[in-house]
Amino acid sequence: MAAHRKPRQRPLSGHTARTAATLALAGAATATGFDGTGHAEPQLTPAQVREKVDKLYEEAEAATEKYNGAKEKAETAQRRVNALRDQAARKQAKLNSAREALGSIAAAQYRDGGIDPAWQLALSSDPDQYLEGAALAERAGDRQAAAVSRVREQLREIERLRGAAQIELKSLRSRQAELKRQKTTITGKLGEARRLLARLTPRQRTEVTGDRAPTGHVSRSASDTRQALERAVSTAAPSTRAAAAVSYAYAKLGSPYVWGATGPNAFDCSGLVQAAYRSAGISLPRTTYAQINAGRRVSRSELQPGDLVFFYSGVSHVGLYVGGGRMIHAPNPSAPVRLAPIDEMPFAGATRVA
Repeated sequence: MAAHRKPRQRPLSGHTARTAATLALAGAATATGFDGTGHAEPQLTPAQVREKVDKLYEEAEAATEKYNGAKEKAETAQRRVNALRDQAARKQAKLNSAREALGSIAAAQYRDGGIDPAWQLALSSDPDQYLEGAALAERAGDRQAAAVSRVREQLREIERLRGAAQIELKSLRSRQAELKRQKTTITGKLGEARRLLARLTPRQRTEVTGDRAPTGHVSRSASDTRQALERAVSTAAPSTRAAAAVSYAYAKLGSPYVWGATGPNAFDCSGLVQAAYRSAGISLPRTTYAQINAGRRVSRSELQPGDLVFFYSGVSHVGLYVGGGRMIHAPNPSAPVRLAPIDEMPFAGATRVA
């Protein structure tokens, strides 16, 4: 039987070769288009990058405020859990002492209680003394019954405290899960914004972020101008506390934005206004959506230095108004604490707290 041999292939030439090459290129192009490898992302203009980055920062700041609120509630829940545990531990120590006392009484009764009381009276060499002792024993029995009742009450109280601690612990775990979710959202949004900005040249990046604040030595004339402006604004403030808050904010110009930070060296937006008024002796809530309800609402036309100004429909950003249509705020991770016009974002409302 003859062996099978592979037919000899003839080289492609002419029209056949051109057709094969065309098909190969078309297949490669199709594969590239469908599997995404080698497919370049569309080149965005600086204006498009700015629009996308601004939206990402807005979404990240909304998540930051939710994170701040969840963190505040988690800290409160943790304090309650700790307090309940401490209370239960103190009650347990008292219960242990009461149990030891009852144990001593029970042991004494066991030792002395083997003879019937009638026989004890008959055999006693001093019946009067025995009867007196019996009366004392009866009163002691009443005290023992009261001690048992207290032990039972302590047991019930300890169980109540442990149950309350379990409820608070469940709340704490829920808050911690919320913290984790918001942190993931924030880091994702900020990471995407960084990637978009990294595509730009340094000059384009400056135009997009609007950060033209000096990064090195501040000239004497610039410093003097700022101090003069600060004094003028503080004088125009409606109260000494508002003036103190404005002065604090001016002193923090150039400080970095860090989400979740409340100072003294870095801030997020609500952390900055909270720190400014804390320096003036006024305690503000931690989040923008709580801060807007912390004082008296004022209209845009009524704004005075020291008022809190809020932005976006979700009230996710806040600044400290300093007059002349401007505010000091912590914008986002791409820019430090700075002066800015209040009309650079959608105005949501204002509050006067001092």
